[in-house]
This record gives sequence, C-alpha cells and structure tokens, in this order.
Amino acid sequence: MDRQMMAALAAWKENPRRKPLIVRGARQVGKTWLIKEFARTRYAHCVYINFESATNLQDLFLKDFDIGRIIQVLQVYAQMAIVPEGTLIVFDEIQAAERGLTALKYFCEDAPQYHVVAAGSLLGMGLHEQISFPVGKVNFLDLRPLSFYEFLRAIGESQLVDALLKADWPTISLFHDRLARHLKIYFYVGGMPEVVRTYVDTNDFGQVRQVQNEILSAYDSDFSKHAPLEVVPRIRMAWRSIPSQLAKENKKFVYGVIREGARAKDFEMAIEWLCNCGLFLKAWRVAKPAIPLIAYQDQSAFKLFLLDVGLLGAMSALDARVLIEKERTFTEFKGALTEQYVMQQLRLRDEDYIGYWTNERSTAEVDFVVQRANTVIPIEVKSERNVRSRSFKLFCEKYEPQRAIRLSTLEYRQEEWMTNVPLYAVETIK
Repeated sequence: MDRQMMAALAAWKENPRRKPLIVRGARQVGKTWLIKEFARTRYAHCVYINFESATNLQDLFLKDFDIGRIIQVLQVYAQMAIVPEGTLIVFDEIQAAERGLTALKYFCEDAPQYHVVAAGSLLGMGLHEQISFPVGKVNFLDLRPLSFYEFLRAIGESQLVDALLKADWPTISLFHDRLARHLKIYFYVGGMPEVVRTYVDTNDFGQVRQVQNEILSAYDSDFSKHAPLEVVPRIRMAWRSIPSQLAKENKKFVYGVIREGARAKDFEMAIEWLCNCGLFLKAWRVAKPAIPLIAYQDQSAFKLFLLDVGLLGAMSALDARVLIEKERTFTEFKGALTEQYVMQQLRLRDEDYIGYWTNERSTAEVDFVVQRANTVIPIEVKSERNVRSRSFKLFCEKYEPQRAIRLSTLEYRQEEWMTNVPLYAVETIK
C-alpha cells in the first residue's frame, strides 16, 4: 500500500539533526509493515528485532547502555555487520525490552551516526510506571489508519487522488457520483490496513467484517493485558458506549450513557487511557473561536470518536446494505459515521487544534473548529442533501471567520460567506 507517512520517514533519514525515531500508533495500523517497507526501499540492510518474540534479547539493555556492546550483540544476533549510514536498526515492540525506551537516549547522545527506529503499540508504550522516557532525545511519528485518499490509491484510483490533491474541481465534478460511492464503501471498510487489504483482495464485505471483529476482539484482550486491572472494567464500558454516544443528535459525551448515575470521576482515568492509546479521538468544546483555541477550551464538555470509521460500523453491527444501498431506516447513525470520518481525516493532518463550538445554552453548535497556524476555521458537517444550518450561519455572522467550510454530499461550490466542499475532499482543505 502507498502510505503518505513514507515521505515523513524519508525526510527523517535525510535530516542531519535526526534522532532515534519512535513510530507510535494503536495496534493494527501498520507500523511494522511501514518500517520494513521503508528499510527495504531506503537502506542496504536492516537489523529487525521484535522484542516480544526475541525473548532472549529482552534483557539487552539491563547491564548498561554501552552502545558499542549493544551493537556487537545485534551484529551477532543478525549475523551481519551494522554500517551506520547503510543499516536501519529497528526495535519493534520496544516496550517488551526492559529499559528499551531509555536506551534510545544513549543512541542519541553517544552514537547519533546509527539510524534507529523504535515502534510499539500505544497500548504498551509509555503507559507503565517507573519508565525513564528519553524526553528531547527522540523524534516521533504518529501512524493512523489509512486516509480516504490512501484507500482510493489502494483500490486503484490514483488518478482521482491526483485530481483531488490539485483541487481540480471541473474534473472532480465529472466523477462526483463515483467518488461518493467509494466514500460509502470507505465508511464501511475504514482504514485499518488488514481490513483494506481484505477488501481489495476479496471484494467481500463479509470477510471485511470478520477481520474488523477480530481487531476489536484483540483490542478487548489488550485492555486486560496493558491497563491497570482496577480500571479494565471501566475501560470496556467506556469503549462499548461509543456507538450510543455518537448516535445521539447532540454528540457531547454523556457519562450517563455508559451507566445510569455514572460521574466523571468514575470514568476519567479509563477515557484518558483510551485516548493515550490512540483508540479514542477527543474534541473539546471551545467557548470562543479565538487564537489560541486551547485557551478557550471547556474542560467539562467534549466529544469522543473511535480511531477508525470502519471499526465504529463493526461495533454497531452495521449491515453493508444499509450504508451502501441507501435504506431509509438509516438516518441518525449516518450522521455519526460522517462526523467520525471527518474527525479521522482532520487528525491525519496534524491540525494545531481540533475542537467544536456551542453557545452557552447549547442551542447552537458548529461541528468542528480547527486551528491552523493563526487561523480558526469553522467546519459544518452534513450527511444528507439538506444542508441548511441556522447555527452555522449565525456563527459566521457573529464571528466573521476568514474562511468557513461546509462538508456535504454536494459538489464543490464557493459562496459569499462559506465554501461547500464535498465530503470526499476533506484533505483538500487548506
């Protein structure tokens, strides 16, 4: 698959101020594949260590952080010489090696000539007590599920992606219906690499759903493996409440949906754990759309989304025919999937801040407000062809943003006070 993060890895390789790189992300987002493909295409050799399977090396860093000794052990293990500029050293599942993360500090300080990439699920990395994290001594790259554009390339639609990236609206309009159908399929399949590969290879939605359910089961098992035992039941309750949370017209997270009478203090730790793991995406309410948005963040109100739109559909047992064949019974939850999709695409772009706005009485709402450099962009999301929104209009009249975006099923259209962008073109928003 063509992953956009390959360019970021290439830039890291060529950076003279390069530090050991930590590739972060939830399980199953393709970290190992991406790193191995990077090594294959950019380096003469690769020494790959998976510390979960290479149990005899889990004590590699316990004796000391002598890089000369560590390199010698790695050379014997891999049966090859490690050439600083020509060999990529990969420490996969680094959290399984005691003091493994700490060792990256010494590669940075004592042996910067070596190219080192570490990876591990956020379900394990940095979440254990008594770990000395190498603050300031590593670079980071966050990997997430495939974007819609990456999905299009995976199914052979690279020319459409090129037109979208150029914002060539006359050409794009000719293929509007085709892109809209691909987007419905993406809503069902999502962006988890194994799921996308299953769809490409089989074109079978039944097999797609089977793989999605296997991933969800693996996450559920990981909760008890990595989280503090006393928090695990609440993690599972918060996790399983997301479809119900997003099915509401007002998608603000409500603790009472998890369990009647539930309070914030009961579930704050569980939610924070899931956010730190990359399994939840959080958007805070902001009281005012001003720079910086974080200064106007309301700590008591937020929305939660999953990491992937396809997994949200799987958790909800959503039938492919309901989504793709436009059954009339499917209305409210279509809005949930659409907001989930938009949040997921916005997160791929590493926005400075993603939140949402409501007035004090919560009688008016804008789905997302995004800070990009010194600009705040309000974004309204519409899943149906009825795109009227009194709240969005009032917001724009009151705050007069430099740019306002409505994402909808309609084609691209520039209006006096806002721009309508098709939902399939989220990544074109500049």
